[in-house]
Amino acid sequence: MIHSLSSPPLGKAAVKVAAALAGVLLATAACGGGSSGGGDASGTAGLKGKTVTFVGYGKDNPWGASFNGVFVPKLESQGVKVVDLTTMDPGTAVTNFNQAISNKPDLIVAALLDTSSTVVPIKKAKQAGIPVLVFDGRPDPSVDGDVMQVLSDSEALGTAAAQNLVEGLKAQGRTSGSIIAITGTKSGFAAQDRMKGFDAELAKTPEYKVVDIQDGNWDPTLSGKIATQLFAKYGCSGIQGAYGMADYQALPIVAAAKQAGCPVGGKNGLIVTGSNCFKAGIDAIKGGTLYGTATEDPGTIAEQTADYVIRYFNQQNPPAKELVKEERVTAKNVAQFAEQCSKA
Repeated sequence: MIHSLSSPPLGKAAVKVAAALAGVLLATAACGGGSSGGGDASGTAGLKGKTVTFVGYGKDNPWGASFNGVFVPKLESQGVKVVDLTTMDPGTAVTNFNQAISNKPDLIVAALLDTSSTVVPIKKAKQAGIPVLVFDGRPDPSVDGDVMQVLSDSEALGTAAAQNLVEGLKAQGRTSGSIIAITGTKSGFAAQDRMKGFDAELAKTPEYKVVDIQDGNWDPTLSGKIATQLFAKYGCSGIQGAYGMADYQALPIVAAAKQAGCPVGGKNGLIVTGSNCFKAGIDAIKGGTLYGTATEDPGTIAEQTADYVIRYFNQQNPPAKELVKEERVTAKNVAQFAEQCSKA
């Protein structure tokens, strides 16, 4: 208790009471009972009663299911109400985004399946005074300054995939090779930026050429069907390398190749790389059927995105953009990333 200079002097009993209260306040502060206003993202003072409308990837997608399984419980444990409007359909995602604005939450957290079609909803959210946090893939440049962002380093992931393929093909002694690529949703920048990094890296070795690129929409079943069609079209001798933009897209390529009677891996077989590392991908690298992958595991970015939300609600002023560091993974360093990549 602090008195002004004009206050009358305290009696001895009052002094003792004031000293005791001061001791209690100091002990409470030392134990973290008060809000520090920064540094520790685990504080719950600013989160209780907040509502987040989550327009993320649907749980029918393996990466989305794993991300959601980390992101949602972490926020809910802090007292945040999370409204699930997740989907893997780009058109439905736009409808859900508009519904999110109608809900008037404290924050919208969104994955942008179709970058261009989400421009208008983002502008509407800004006009309505509703903040938006985008994760994984970046927004359209026209609204880049209207949202907060926690982004995967998509170009680095594409670069890693090209390096994996070139390294694998060279190790087989191949001086040329035809490559197929099955991407995530092409209308989103996550897939576009990966192909940008992939194409730029592959251009350094023009003897290895991409002969076919198909949109797999981040769907393992669709990716398997596309791969089956491509092996029927080109035959085993017409494809030497393959890029599945996620491990769960790369492994159906491996399965389709085997079904078509094509050898995989080894000295003469198809070289396949993935990304968005999963336990199944790590196991395939150890088994020799998948040459490599890259990080961008859902658990790591889910933790960082949830942490960002916590810091935001606690008024700790996180930066407008955060980039998740990515790493290339092959048999040479698979042990280093096995734990991180085996949580999904």
